[in-house]
Amino acid sequence: MCDQTKKGIGHLVVIGIGPGSQACCTPQAQQAVADATLIYGYGPYLDRLTLAPHQQRIASDNRVEAQRAREALTQAAAGHRVAMVSGGDPGVFAMAAAVCEQIDAGPAEWRTLTVAFVPGVTAMLAVAAECGAPLGHDFCAISLSDNLKPWTTVLKRLDAAVAGDFVMAFYNPRSTARPWQLDAAFDHLRARLPADTVVLYGRAAGRPDARYWVSALQEASSEGVDMATLVIVGANATRVIERPQRQPLVYTPRYQP
Repeated sequence: MCDQTKKGIGHLVVIGIGPGSQACCTPQAQQAVADATLIYGYGPYLDRLTLAPHQQRIASDNRVEAQRAREALTQAAAGHRVAMVSGGDPGVFAMAAAVCEQIDAGPAEWRTLTVAFVPGVTAMLAVAAECGAPLGHDFCAISLSDNLKPWTTVLKRLDAAVAGDFVMAFYNPRSTARPWQLDAAFDHLRARLPADTVVLYGRAAGRPDARYWVSALQEASSEGVDMATLVIVGANATRVIERPQRQPLVYTPRYQP
């Protein structure tokens, strides 16, 4: 839907502003923000934006996404030019689905609104680009948060990914309110994958305080991991290229027998 963002009155555009670096926020996303008068989003994401005097910033917590979507749709229906920003890509564990859920359950007038979605660079792509090509073959993305689905579902999806020998990208790996899930996932995988399976961590990808590190699954832990971290667990074919005085390259070969 790259051509759906239109200047005018009474529409909502859901925008991915990338993982944190201004360089990873696309020109299309920057223009979509500039075209809006009301900009909704999680406070730290809005802090990344430089807004004009006529633009209003409406920040809210990351646990009130449904409410945020309803308010944005209500303002769009009232004739305002509204933007909803997400870190990374809005369609990957972010606000695009929240907006669609509210349109699906909301008043009929919301279905007549012009609603557009602007893609962004999501965290797994940003981390992969900094570290080589860990997503070079088949991969999947799994949120470790059990806020919106039971932990038993997370475990079933981990098992399915192991059975298919997928590289796994873990979003929402660890937070203050959910400190145990990542270590529990590692324990679950240690019973099913080789001890030397590659685990790649990328925190604050693209930002000045970015950090990347690699471990084997047998020693993997949640130390140093927070909600700004993306964790990638390799497939059987994933390899690490050690380089003197340089960050290792992690890659998954394209050819697999």
